[in-house]
Amino acid sequence: MTASLPVAPDARQKPVIAVVGPTGTGKSDLAIALAQRLGGECINADSMQFYRGMDIGTAKLAEDEMGGVPHHLLDILDVTDEASVAVFQRQARELFDEVRARGNYPILVGGSGLYVRAALDHLEFPDTDPAVRARLEAELQERGRGVLHARLAELDPASAQRVNDDRRLVRALEVIEVTGRPFSSFMPVRQYVQPAIQIGLNGPRELLHERLHQRVVKMAEVGLLNEVAELETRGLRQGKTASRAIGYREFLKVLDSQRGVLQEEYSVADAITDTVVATRQFARRQITWFSADERVRWIDFTDPASLSHALRAVTDA
Repeated sequence: MTASLPVAPDARQKPVIAVVGPTGTGKSDLAIALAQRLGGECINADSMQFYRGMDIGTAKLAEDEMGGVPHHLLDILDVTDEASVAVFQRQARELFDEVRARGNYPILVGGSGLYVRAALDHLEFPDTDPAVRARLEAELQERGRGVLHARLAELDPASAQRVNDDRRLVRALEVIEVTGRPFSSFMPVRQYVQPAIQIGLNGPRELLHERLHQRVVKMAEVGLLNEVAELETRGLRQGKTASRAIGYREFLKVLDSQRGVLQEEYSVADAITDTVVATRQFARRQITWFSADERVRWIDFTDPASLSHALRAVTDA
């Protein structure tokens, strides 16, 4: 990442354009079209497209599909690395300034909701302390959840009402000890840190489901199993984030079946079925996430005039 360049006042006025919504709706294509019409550069906000080699299973664009538009934050991690929302926030905001300094629109594109929020909104990430966390985890094991939850209720009642698992309970107490502030004070606020426009793509549910099914079938046909096998040699199974990616975990199971590691048979057809189901569930979660944000301007991905509607959203802002 290069150092942030000085931004001329007129360039700084250009808002960030975020193209969001569920997977399979054509966000990348719309982002490229907007960049070509307006003069823009795309910044990836799909957390799985950060990983080098995870191309087929993430529907990552090849260079010849980018329409000559610069793309950023693709292929920046090895599969053994853990993605960090806090690191992404810093990288994305630096890129917003750099792109504006070149006189272009920064166009954020992707469906990883928390990453989009981190880039656009006021969202702080409190420091961590492994020693404090380890001590709290040990106390949790020794004394039980009730003791720690009672402590959190005394120190931060708002967080105590929200926390419903041990990991977040430990994290809330860690933040209080490390920062001296309630964990609840770090909750995100739906307020842009700089001018932004969110354009959401969605459409008929049955059509989206069919598109997702066909996309997974195509991924299998063009070599997803081979891609997974290659990534396995690079440490895919050891990656805390990459190994959980939809499609990759299912096709790792195919490899296990082929090697006799599994008791039952698990075929490519089984992996396709399970990947389609998981992808549809993920799309529903994405729709729920982005629909909760009233600032998103929705466009039907089946509308032939979707680009015109998106351009109007930008010019009307």
